[in-house]
Amino acid sequence: MDDFKILRDMMVDYQLIPRGIKDERVLAAMRKVPRHLFVPDFIRHSAYDDMALPIGDDQTISQPYMVAVMTELLELRGDEKVLEIGTGSGYQTALLAELAREVYTVERISTLADGARRRLTDLGYENVYVIVSDGTKGLEDKAPFDRIIVTAAAPKIPEPLINQLKDGGIIVAPVGERFSQILIKGKKEKGMLIEEYHTPCVFVPLVGEHGWKG
Repeated sequence: MDDFKILRDMMVDYQLIPRGIKDERVLAAMRKVPRHLFVPDFIRHSAYDDMALPIGDDQTISQPYMVAVMTELLELRGDEKVLEIGTGSGYQTALLAELAREVYTVERISTLADGARRRLTDLGYENVYVIVSDGTKGLEDKAPFDRIIVTAAAPKIPEPLINQLKDGGIIVAPVGERFSQILIKGKKEKGMLIEEYHTPCVFVPLVGEHGWKG
């Protein structure tokens, strides 16, 4: 067993399960996906630590626990079409690819999108589509989506994303002020979003037409 596999198991056993992550599919995916391949070489030794890490372009890879919480809230069963807003390094994308039928992921920074696309291809994920665009607008031509996950913080959930969510679908997003948010799980019922409030969090800003202006 290689050292990184040991570190992945420790991450799950000591960071995720004790904090209440129960979905066995999520736990298995987090034991499998090589998080260290999604961080810069110079901080690879910290890839499985209990913290967010910088990935360049003022963006981050989220803390493993936060990734697990958001993924678990999506309630993925394996047959969903998922929209991810904010590809970043592609780590969350890889987990979604393990757990859903197909994943469309949108990143506004082309260098990050290119890097994520390369990593995901190298790891053999064929059910992922990486698009460079303003994520706050969603992907109208691929809608509707069964699940939407937003990995950057907005003042409110962008209206286009709510419109592109299938009835009965779930969206998970951090919402609030620039430097302090709450994680929201919204379920669409008869065209309306029914919101649940979960853990406080801090994410980089969601920049775009329906988010922060830069």
